[in-house]
Amino acid sequence: MSDSLPITIILVDDHAVVRQGLRAFLESHPDLTVVGEAGDGRAARHLAEEFAPDIALVDLIMPGQDGVETTRQIRQVSPPTQVIVFSSFHSDEHIFPAMRAGALSYLLKEAQPAELADAVRKAARGETILHPKVAARIVQELQGNKPATINPFTELSDREIEALRLIANGLSNQEIADKMFISDRTVKSHVSNILSKLHLSDRTQAAVYAWSEGIVRKE
Repeated sequence: MSDSLPITIILVDDHAVVRQGLRAFLESHPDLTVVGEAGDGRAARHLAEEFAPDIALVDLIMPGQDGVETTRQIRQVSPPTQVIVFSSFHSDEHIFPAMRAGALSYLLKEAQPAELADAVRKAARGETILHPKVAARIVQELQGNKPATINPFTELSDREIEALRLIANGLSNQEIADKMFISDRTVKSHVSNILSKLHLSDRTQAAVYAWSEGIVRKE
């Protein structure tokens, strides 16, 4: 990015009103310009391929393809594009997958407008900005300050506990979806939440955990 050129941005959020407000605010600054808007992850990928923007401002919760996968794809098709997550959510199951997918910065929608503009400028220079709540969780994770013991019955929702029991019994996502009368996408969300909340890396660990903690027992 040349200092003489404006910073180019794409907005990725499924709410048109949010995009409109962000565009109006960002383009009130002469050094920032919005080159495209996307209401879903697929459209965002196409914009990234077409414009190779300096910045992609990405919401995490969208229908269809979520912001984590969108972040990953944007970074694949346009490596120079820096992704700023701009979300209302800051739990572990949102923060860590987004950062692993390649997001540079993570802001909450409660941020002040000036903070957003500053984050965009810094991201264009490759500098990370993290909301204090997000930064605190990342530091705790790096320092290994996880809870000494995790109570799955308080950490997980009733539906996540149900899904964990079915995982432990060897059911596939589709079988779990059929049993719980939910979509395959919702099952994937439950699995992701279970792994994140319990600090597990895969379904096998989840199954072992469920048996060892007595969440599921032999008849």
